Amino acid sequence: MLPARATVLRRGSTSLLVDRRGTTIGVLALLLALGLAAWSLGLGELRFTSEDIGRILLGGGTLIEHDVVVGTRLPRAIVAVLVGAALGASGQVLQRIAANPLASPDVLGISTGASLGALVSLLLIGGSAVVTMVGALAGAAIASVLVIGIAHRQGASGYRIILVGIGVGALGSSLIALILTRAESYAAHSAAIWLTGSLSNRGWTHVQVIAVALLVGVPALAVLSRHLPVLELGDDLAQILAGRAAALRIGLVAVACGLAALATAAAGPIAFVALVAPQISRLLLGGRTGGPFLSAGIGAVLVISADLAAKHLFPVELPVGILTACLGAPVLLVLLARAARKGSA
Repeated sequence: MLPARATVLRRGSTSLLVDRRGTTIGVLALLLALGLAAWSLGLGELRFTSEDIGRILLGGGTLIEHDVVVGTRLPRAIVAVLVGAALGASGQVLQRIAANPLASPDVLGISTGASLGALVSLLLIGGSAVVTMVGALAGAAIASVLVIGIAHRQGASGYRIILVGIGVGALGSSLIALILTRAESYAAHSAAIWLTGSLSNRGWTHVQVIAVALLVGVPALAVLSRHLPVLELGDDLAQILAGRAAALRIGLVAVACGLAALATAAAGPIAFVALVAPQISRLLLGGRTGGPFLSAGIGAVLVISADLAAKHLFPVELPVGILTACLGAPVLLVLLARAARKGSA
């Protein structure tokens, strides 16, 4: 019995060490994201020093300077950081629940559902930005309910959630293609830009949407994510240890999908951030699994960095989703290759 107890203690100490290391790295990542966001306020056709930025934020400066910094650049930077954090945390939870590194809102159809809802609002209803966000939320909510509802019919295992999500995403993609082919050319072009994921023209309404998502989702994840280690043991053992494994799993999936839905509503479907952030988290922890907070910090850095690059490194500003897709596609191929090697071993 003594050696077994010693083993348990060592494992507990290792987990505590990983948690502390993950929290520290997460804080540093979040500080880096905030630093990049602050730096972005001074970049552009009108350049400002840090002293200028401080003066403008405190109410000084001309009307033009105030409009550029407070009305345009600041909400864009805040949305980038918050959207990245929401997507990173969402991807971490979904990957741990499904026990699959390929699990993300993109794969599970949540982002596709949000895109479909936004397209319906843009092309069929012709609504404003607020109506478009409401449509994106509604589409993501419907996709989440479909995934959770269908998968839960037989226990909501991680493998079943992935399969159902792929099917829901395929259905959503087909409907998106159908709507785009029926739309007028100008409207279809505007919708295609939104579908790439863009942070241009983000305002304080978008900040409020994603801020509400994090204010509600982060405390919920803080409570529910404590059960993730038990759920990772498998459905049968988790049911014995936790007694309500299915309910916990559904709750975590619902919160993760909600974060991804509101992030997509605020900035469009920014691809692969939710997939890549947990993988970087695992690399930083030496192959061990980190918590949602660490992935949230990494996601924030990824999105604000990609937005800065998309805005300032090219002759024409690119949608941020294009750069995140260029980053995420190779990661996806690597993960698929690893899965294939494990399957053939």
